[in-house]
Amino acid sequence: MIFVTVGTHEQPFNRLIQKIDELVRDGQIKDDVFMQIGYSTYEPKYTKWASVIGYNDMTAYFNKADIVITHGGPSTYMQVLQHGKIPIVVPRQEKFGEHINDHQLRVSKQVIKKGYPLILCEDVSALKICIESSRIRTDEFIKSNNKNFISNFKKIIASEE
Repeated sequence: MIFVTVGTHEQPFNRLIQKIDELVRDGQIKDDVFMQIGYSTYEPKYTKWASVIGYNDMTAYFNKADIVITHGGPSTYMQVLQHGKIPIVVPRQEKFGEHINDHQLRVSKQVIKKGYPLILCEDVSALKICIESSRIRTDEFIKSNNKNFISNFKKIIASEE
């Protein structure tokens, strides 16, 4: 399942919403998709969607989704990471009328430089590639975290014996 969230910023994010809808229409995305579209004016025709959802529903979608595609709001993509998933981050951009400036793009790049595993997708024409990359990287991320957990757990047990 793929969950897409664009947050609650008042400017539309039609570029992302329409592209996902087209990929589903064209059979390039075969997963079930749910999109939280915010104030986007494009209404998806090929996926389930809602304008706004509550925190509990958002958390449920984070847990249920195999892939999460999000706007460039750090609070959102950090929550995705906390759920053990590598987010595909599509920053809102000023040149498309999606935000008042390009801070989502700049901040996302800084977060990646700090070592956080985000998949940055500046151009929605690359979304299909980003989705496939997410499937591979999330599997590696989970395996890596499991190894770290097991190693740390063994150390804790050994120190208590």
